[in-house]
Parts: sequence; C-alpha cells; structure tokens
Amino acid sequence: MPRPTAAQLAYGSCTVIFSTLAMLLLSQTSSGAGIAVIAVAALLLGLLVAMTVPMPRKPRVVALRKPAPAEREQAEEPVLTQS
Repeated sequence: MPRPTAAQLAYGSCTVIFSTLAMLLLSQTSSGAGIAVIAVAALLLGLLVAMTVPMPRKPRVVALRKPAPAEREQAEEPVLTQS
C-alpha cells in the first residue's frame, strides 16, 4: 500500500477537526458516550476523505538525449529592394 501524500494527510486532518467541532456544536452533547460516537464518526469521515483524494500519477520517463533534428530545407533569405 503506498504512503499517503501530504494532500491526503492535510485533507483528512482538516476534515476530522472541522467535522468534530461542527458535530459537537450542533449536537450539544455533554455525555462521554456521545462525544466518543462523534469522535469515531469524525475519524471515519476523515479517513474517507483522505482515501478519495486522487493519488499522483507515476512519473513519466523522459529521454536524456534529444532526437536528431530533422533535415530542414534551407529557405532563401528575402532580398530587400529599395523603391
């Protein structure tokens, strides 16, 4: 399993923090069981968000040498005339 990226960690952490605060404020619970349920729900939501962030693609292989330039026809240079 690949390691999580910085974006995944950031999105997941922010989701846990903000969803926990929002659920605690909206539910106005003061019992230990209610707080535990909200904490577990926030952790699951943060995990879901972190896992849905797209992973970066594999790096492309880049040639170290440039291909030989194609032979170009030498165009005649325009001649300036005075009128």
